[in-house]
Amino acid sequence: MSDPSDSDYVYDEASGEWITAGEAAAKSAAAGRVEVRDAVGNLLADGDSVALVKDLKVKGAGQTLKRGVVIRSIRLTGDDQEIDCRYEGIKGLVLRAEFVRKL
Repeated sequence: MSDPSDSDYVYDEASGEWITAGEAAAKSAAAGRVEVRDAVGNLLADGDSVALVKDLKVKGAGQTLKRGVVIRSIRLTGDDQEIDCRYEGIKGLVLRAEFVRKL
């Protein structure tokens, strides 16, 4: 017996074509995912370790994070340019992906 999603077709408005329900589900799952890339184009994921590529002044904390500082266990925020991370003495640190490099 064949998979029902292979025999059902849905109209894809973006392409203007009829596609199988399985393809439509895969497209919608891929559309919900945000790709976050670091300063050199590497794809970042939750739990990665990154290093800063330039000195950054942290607003509200009164300190500067120096180039080369390693930040461990990052979390993606759903924005393609922001990552959430922790660093000693700084709570709620959000960095832009353009200022980090994946290790």
